Amino acid sequence: MAHVIVSPCVGVKDGSCIDVCPVDCIYTTDDEQQMFIEPDECIDCGACVPACPINAIFLEDRIPAGDQQYLEINAKFFEGKDMAALKLATKTAKRMINE
Repeated sequence: MAHVIVSPCVGVKDGSCIDVCPVDCIYTTDDEQQMFIEPDECIDCGACVPACPINAIFLEDRIPAGDQQYLEINAKFFEGKDMAALKLATKTAKRMINE
């Protein structure tokens, strides 16, 4: 079961989760307003959860009721994406708080 990033991340895009992820399964681009976790790459270690300063990361079966749509939003983000290009975009993407 993967983790999912939900509404508190929108517009914040801190990136602390990216820094601690041991498998680099968290992605974003300059155009996106939040981070996204690739569910097939996520190993459910939970390292991202305490790293998130805004409590925006949950196991998919523990997403708060008002944020259930983020399971689908997360899945759609990865549809048809070139993952190598997305990895590069994530490395170079600006973080709204940190930059």
